[in-house]
Amino acid sequence: MKKIKLTCAHAIVKHLISQKILINGKKKPLFAGVFGIFGHGNVACLGQALQENQKELPTWRGHHEQNMALTAVAYARAKRRRQIFVATSSVGPGSTNMVTAAGVAMSNRLPILFLPGDAYANRMPDPALQQVEHFNNPGITQNDAFKPVTRYFDRITRPEQILQTLPQAIQIMLDPADCGPACLSLCQDTQGEIFDYPEEFFKERVHTIRRSRPDDFQIKQAAEKIKKSKYPIIISGGGIFYSDAMNELGDFATKHNIPVTQTVMGYSTMKRDHPYFVGPIGGLGGRAANSLAKQTDMAIAIGTKLGDFTTGSWANFENTDFQLVAINVARFDASKHMAQSVIGDAKVSLIELSAALGDWKASDNWYQKSRTELKAWNEYVDKESGPTNQKLPNYAHAVGAIYRKADPHDIAVTAAGGLVGEVVQIWRPKELNTHETEWGFSCMGYEISGALGIKMANPDKEVISFVGDGSYLLQNSDIYSSVITNHKLIIIVCDNGGHAVINRLQLFKGGKEFNCQFDSSKNANLVDVNFAKHAESLGATSEEVSSIADLEKAFERAKKSKKTYVISIKTHAYQWLEGSAYWESPTLELPTTKENKKALEEHRAGKSKQRQGV
Repeated sequence: MKKIKLTCAHAIVKHLISQKILINGKKKPLFAGVFGIFGHGNVACLGQALQENQKELPTWRGHHEQNMALTAVAYARAKRRRQIFVATSSVGPGSTNMVTAAGVAMSNRLPILFLPGDAYANRMPDPALQQVEHFNNPGITQNDAFKPVTRYFDRITRPEQILQTLPQAIQIMLDPADCGPACLSLCQDTQGEIFDYPEEFFKERVHTIRRSRPDDFQIKQAAEKIKKSKYPIIISGGGIFYSDAMNELGDFATKHNIPVTQTVMGYSTMKRDHPYFVGPIGGLGGRAANSLAKQTDMAIAIGTKLGDFTTGSWANFENTDFQLVAINVARFDASKHMAQSVIGDAKVSLIELSAALGDWKASDNWYQKSRTELKAWNEYVDKESGPTNQKLPNYAHAVGAIYRKADPHDIAVTAAGGLVGEVVQIWRPKELNTHETEWGFSCMGYEISGALGIKMANPDKEVISFVGDGSYLLQNSDIYSSVITNHKLIIIVCDNGGHAVINRLQLFKGGKEFNCQFDSSKNANLVDVNFAKHAESLGATSEEVSSIADLEKAFERAKKSKKTYVISIKTHAYQWLEGSAYWESPTLELPTTKENKKALEEHRAGKSKQRQGV
């Protein structure tokens, strides 16, 4: 066996470069690049290995470890989990800054490879700079914080260890059922140590994403249950994207006459003009989908983990005869709430389930009801988001203005906060793959960093990020990243004076306004932030507008711009689109005000409809 002497760091980089993947029949690098912030824990060894191989594995400089990792996660999402980024940092705060991004990837089932520096394996310098000491367990470091939020974790204490563990990490990230983040925590001294690696370890390997067929018996059982239903709906999740099953979804719905609702993470798996489109379902969803959900006796959930914002905390399905068929490549997700599981790839499962159903169709009366509900909901959304002369426009007005002026293939990006719900109702997809969000972890700061990753994955499309002033103040440095790397974004900053959606929840639960909006917080010298000037200082073109008419004109200028364009507009903090589904959130059981009492009554009313594990 031929061998090659390399440092551990160089061997890691060389192995990553040798990994390829087939995408639409074309061979591409599996690892599209590296995001890195170098410090003493990774610059001398891994940093040099990356520098020497930058043509084959490009490295992008980050400004904050969390931000750059969020960009990597968004890139993987936009590439539908078929290409992966690496994120590397030094030991200490650099590594722990990435833990939040790991949580985003873990909750959303998205791949990213973390390579943080770690303490010395030989322990001779202990306690080293930025080392957290545990008096009773010296084997614990701060990087153990990655363990709950990664699908695969290993601490690299020997250079030969990567021969076993690196391929395993890659397979986890490529596995459609177990997909998620992997972390190889690189002890600082180990990175520079040498080993005689087999040359075979560095030979090109071409990967594909496997498509697992469902079990024949599960397909038969699911078909029998669906045939007995009178009011079925489909819940389309993000798994439809990852399986590239949009056409199969539309064909299945059409053949069997079943209305299609979509989760937040599955939004734009079907276009608004498709005859079976009903819109988003659940806590952020529209009245049309939620009205059907309350009446349905059969939900066919495809590629969704059935989170509380999809199910209305499991109170959205009020029919006592309700049944659930769950099609998912992951056993864990397919088995929730005693569903009839169909464990398999979404595309293959839809084809086989359709064949098992034969010519069966849901009733036309049910289908026509879905059209009536959709028409009413569309009219409501168009009215609430339409042009206005209102002195202080709200979120819906701002989103509506951009939606009317956007091209069909423009991509809308949201993340945490109130904008997610407003955008998902208004941005009814004109084309597939035109809505991106992060709702598994609901991470503030994803809006701009995530938009950058989505733009890197879709360089020929306009990427529009909707961000509130709260998230902007939290994380904004990737405006600068987008400028210096020529990845143009359009960023709409809706300034409503703080964390308005949490203020809304605070009031809804009977509380008083406190510490959410700036004017209800402890301030000695409150001043307005000029977001446009701030963005300009980061290299973007920017402007502040005060009306919806001016916002529309500014957006037209932004479309023509060659570089990142930021538009700031002050928005109303108390006007929202209606909610049409219950969502369980903490409620005081000992009310101290009449508002608390009302909130408790509403909470108990919602809980009374909650399905208890079935």
